Amino acid sequence: MVDYYLSLIVVVSLLPASGAGVLGASSWATLAAFLLGELCLVGAAVAYDDITGYRDGSDAANYGTDAAVRRLARKPLLAGTLTEADALRFARAALAAGALCWTAALALAPHRPWWAVLGVAAAALLVPQYSWGLRLGYHGLQEVFLAAVGWAFVLPLYGLLTGRATALAAVEAFLFGLGPLLFGVYSNTNDIAGDRAVGRPTAACLLSRRGNTVFIGALSALETAVIVASAVLGIVPWWFPSALLPVTAVRIAQFTVGMVRGDILRGRLIGIRAHRILVVALVAANALYAATT
Repeated sequence: MVDYYLSLIVVVSLLPASGAGVLGASSWATLAAFLLGELCLVGAAVAYDDITGYRDGSDAANYGTDAAVRRLARKPLLAGTLTEADALRFARAALAAGALCWTAALALAPHRPWWAVLGVAAAALLVPQYSWGLRLGYHGLQEVFLAAVGWAFVLPLYGLLTGRATALAAVEAFLFGLGPLLFGVYSNTNDIAGDRAVGRPTAACLLSRRGNTVFIGALSALETAVIVASAVLGIVPWWFPSALLPVTAVRIAQFTVGMVRGDILRGRLIGIRAHRILVVALVAANALYAATT
């Protein structure tokens, strides 16, 4: 899953629209260190999540009936590819490497506004604790976590490169964070039985079937509402909603397939593709905006 790492493409595309000009050596070094930190910290979070899911049996319950669809090989503990000790060693090494990479990114950054530094530090601390340590995903914060990671991978990095936060960058960070959330909630809907068995209170577990459908529909509508409202408020150009119309169309298809027709895992797959379409649309919109201002 490369979707969180696409944040760098969005940030780089935002820079010409912000008048950043040609990136210097320190900016490129910051981008490289930040990307390596993302890879390591997300790798650590996924490894810890796999260890927790393996120990409490939730992964076996959630993947047991859908192994062919969800690729059991992506769960190496269940597949027997790795031992638990192997996974723990990897998680600890990835966590240490990620912290070092992001420390280097802060040292190399051409700007260090306090809020961006704080955002990077908070993300480094909290990202690996989704299922480990604070176990944020087990305390009713899973949906917020999925979106917040996306936000943290866009706006703080933008601040390190430009020294400021703009309304345009905030809008695009918010939209980017909604992407992983809007395929994560479909996974949670599919995993209700396993999550309930281990006490993971996702929205899908806490709400009725109808309530969960309304919740997912509201999140999908929120994405479109933010796109339209940002144009109405003058944060983005008037044509911005038209540029992102393919995203809206795919979201409608995702909700129809996943929630109306009940094909949850196909809806999840459409959501992953919708997020990637969003990134392409944002990059194209930013390039057009930079060329016309």
